Amino acid sequence: MNVPPPDEELTTTSASPVDGSIAPDTSTPDASTLDAAALDAAALDAAALDAAALDAAALDAADPLRDFRARFVLDPALIYLDGNSLGALPRATAARLAEVVEHEWGEGLIRSWNTHDWFNAPRRVGAKIARLIGAGAHEVLVADSVSVNLYKLIVAALQARPGRHTVLSEPGNFPTDLYMIESALRTMDAGHRLRLVPRGELAAAIDDDTALVLLTHVHYKTADVFDMAAVTAQAQARGALVLWDLSHSVGALPVDLNGANADLAVGCGYKFLNGGPGAPAFLFVAERHQGGLQSPLGGWMGHARPFDFVDGYEAAPGIARFGCGTPSILAIAALESGVDLHLSADMEAVARKSRALAELFIDLVEARCAQFGIALVGPPRGAPRGSHVSFRHPRAYEIVQALIARNVIGDFRAPDVMRFGLTPLYLRFADIQRAVEELHAVMTTDEWREPRFSERRAVT
Repeated sequence: MNVPPPDEELTTTSASPVDGSIAPDTSTPDASTLDAAALDAAALDAAALDAAALDAAALDAADPLRDFRARFVLDPALIYLDGNSLGALPRATAARLAEVVEHEWGEGLIRSWNTHDWFNAPRRVGAKIARLIGAGAHEVLVADSVSVNLYKLIVAALQARPGRHTVLSEPGNFPTDLYMIESALRTMDAGHRLRLVPRGELAAAIDDDTALVLLTHVHYKTADVFDMAAVTAQAQARGALVLWDLSHSVGALPVDLNGANADLAVGCGYKFLNGGPGAPAFLFVAERHQGGLQSPLGGWMGHARPFDFVDGYEAAPGIARFGCGTPSILAIAALESGVDLHLSADMEAVARKSRALAELFIDLVEARCAQFGIALVGPPRGAPRGSHVSFRHPRAYEIVQALIARNVIGDFRAPDVMRFGLTPLYLRFADIQRAVEELHAVMTTDEWREPRFSERRAVT
């Protein structure tokens, strides 16, 4: 399918990279150093980046987050740069799941909905996630998937803005965000539309017909970061609601939804929160909106009195009304384990290390691999960014496959992007140095040209 040109109504969509400039996100901390003693800016200066001389071991020894690596299950021979698609397994998760399966389910059976508080698990874990995203404990619910939560909040927002017909987003937003807007619009009257506008023109595009602005805080390909507070204020000044997708933000950098006066948000649990493949997602609804918004999916877990078993639907008060079906207790238990791990870390230190890892990666690739036509995609060194680094090359897919064969796992994003996730809790500076040397070797030897690396798999 073709991407519609900017500022056109959407009929069918696919994602494309975003390369435009963005307003600086003043909430993102300066991460040129990890601490005053250890990561002197000169150590990461481009002029000092002789890969053979860089003492990555010294940076790792001084890393205040270094002990977190031992809390994950990681093959010591593997460099895992895909934490933004599937985070590594926390060591505590397997034991926690065994406890839930063998004791709470095996022994407690149906009683565990009460005795082990399974019933309140979506709100309990939501309250923990709230601490990572600057929200109130009563404003976040673990539920369903990002796609389903998007649908619920898009429809709720449109119904709360009668007389307005436009959902505003940007070309190249994550596909499911655009697809769910399409799906939601099919349930509304024929006058509703999706308008795609480049991010540099979004503020001017918000008008009196805009019901909802839906954006991804950190772009999934480029790592560009929106200024959440500024965009939210611009939309609200015109009477629109804003829905933020935090899938590449939560657990990777500090987020302050209430500080930005955010309206709505969603996020996933399997990336930086390390909740496991297919982990439940979460949604945020600001307290001021909870009484006025209605979920379009009135399942029994969103009912005010689910165990009265009445025929008519009555929405629960507060955030609970955005529940739907019976929650997956095993999946929530795994997610909670990952969330607890993150709550024990200093998110400001995580953000500082993320920035330092990214700048080291960028500088080393420029020094070692620029001659191969590998070009940075997204924010330049020193600019606000999410916790991944992307590079463009015409044979990006083959190069990523060759790196995977060398135990350096990144991912490919069509049509030509190599993406490397930077998870500060377990990634080391030495890993970055080795990954770039492996990339240099793949390019120098033309190893990526081997036919086996061009075979496309279902998941890239």
